[in-house]
Amino acid sequence: MRLVQLTIPTGKRQTLLETLDEKGVDYVVTEETSDRDYTAVAYFPLPAAAVEPVLDSLQEQGVDEDAYTVVVDAETVISRRFEALREEYENGDVESERISRQELQAEAESLTPSFEVYVTMTVVSAIVATAGLLLDSAAVVVGSMVIAPLIGPALGASVGSVIDDEELFLSSLKYQLMGVVLAIAAAAIFAWTVRVTYVVPPGLDISSVDEIAERLAPDLLSLVIALGAGVAGIVSISTGISVALVGVMIAAALIPPAATVGIALAWGQPSAAIGSTVLVLVNVLSVNLAGLLTLWYAGYRPENLFELRPTQRRVRRRAVGLIVIVLLFGVFLGGITYSSYSAATFEENTREDVQDLLEQPEYDGYQLLELEVVMDENYPFVRPERVIATVGGPPGETDPDLADELDDRVNRHGDGSIDVEVRFVEVAQR
Repeated sequence: MRLVQLTIPTGKRQTLLETLDEKGVDYVVTEETSDRDYTAVAYFPLPAAAVEPVLDSLQEQGVDEDAYTVVVDAETVISRRFEALREEYENGDVESERISRQELQAEAESLTPSFEVYVTMTVVSAIVATAGLLLDSAAVVVGSMVIAPLIGPALGASVGSVIDDEELFLSSLKYQLMGVVLAIAAAAIFAWTVRVTYVVPPGLDISSVDEIAERLAPDLLSLVIALGAGVAGIVSISTGISVALVGVMIAAALIPPAATVGIALAWGQPSAAIGSTVLVLVNVLSVNLAGLLTLWYAGYRPENLFELRPTQRRVRRRAVGLIVIVLLFGVFLGGITYSSYSAATFEENTREDVQDLLEQPEYDGYQLLELEVVMDENYPFVRPERVIATVGGPPGETDPDLADELDDRVNRHGDGSIDVEVRFVEVAQR
C-alpha cells in the first residue's frame, strides 16, 4: 500500500480531481500557500500496483516532473473504495505484484552509494575476500560479500534500459566496470604485499587452497549462480522486498572471483587467472542479462509511449548482445566443466582398474592403500599429470612387474604421458 502526495498545478485542480474520481480513488486536498505555481496538495492511498497507472493518467492531464510527487509506504488503509481498487489492480499476476516504474527508478538510484563510499567499500570487500581466500576460510569470504556495494550498479543498468533512462544506464555501467577493476587491483596489491612480506607461508601453492582452486577452474554451475542472482535481485527490487540478502548473492558472483584474479596475478601466474577472469566477466554480464529480461517480462516500459518502440529495439539489441556473449563464455566454461569431468572420470576408472589388478591371484597379499592423482597447473583446463599409487605388500617383497603393470593400467585411461609413481609399503599381519 502506498500514500501519494501530489502537488496540483494552477489551472489543473478540477481536471486532476475528476481523474481521481473516475479512477475511484479516495483523496484529501489541502490548500497550497507557498506562492508557487500550485494551488493545492492532494493526498490519496493506492495499492502498490495502482501507483503507476494512476500517476500516468495524472501526468497525461498536465502534472509534469516539476510538480513534486511523494510516494511512501502505508501500513494500513481502511476504506471501501480502497478495497475496490485493490480488487481491480491486484489480480495475482507478475505486473500486479511489482512496484511502480517511478518507485523502481528511485530505488535503483538509491542502491548505488556515492562515488567515495562505493570505491571504499569495493576495495575493502576485495581485500577481505582476498584474505579469506588465502586463509581458505569460507566464513571470511562470505563476510566480504556482505559489505560489497555491487547490487545497485548491477541492477541499475537493467532498470535504466527498460524505462529509457540512459543516464542511469550509463552511470551503472561505469560503476560496474570501475568496481570490477578496483576489486581486481585491490586484491592483487594486497595479495602481493602479504606474499613479499611472508605473511603467508613462502612457496604457497595457490592451487592447493580449496577456496581459490574452485575459482581458478570454474564450471557451468557458476553461470547458474549469476543468472539466479540477477533474477532474484530484480524480483526483490521490483516487488519492494529487502534486497540486502540478494545483494550478498550478487556479490558472491563477483567479489571472490575478482579477488582470485588478483591473487593469481600477485603470484605471477597470469595464465591461472584466465578462468577466474572469465568467471567475473560472465557473472557481470549474466546478472545484467537476467535483470533486463526479468524487468521486461514484469511489464516495465518507458513513461512516454512514443519512446516505447525505440526502447523495445534498444532492449532487444542489448539482450541479444548479452545472450551471444554469455553463450560464448558459456562454451568456455563448458570446456572447463568437461575437463574437470574427464579428470574425475580418469581418477575413478584408474582406481577401479588398479583395484581389479591387485585382486588377481598373482598379486595376492598386495592391496591399494592410497591413489593420488596430481593435476598439472595449466589452468583452467587442468589434466592428470602424475599418479601416485601407494601399495601395501608382504614384508621384504617388491614386485617390479606390478609397477610396470600399474603404469600400463593408469596410462590406459590417459593419453600415455602420465607419470606413475608406485610406493610399496610393508604390511605385516598378525
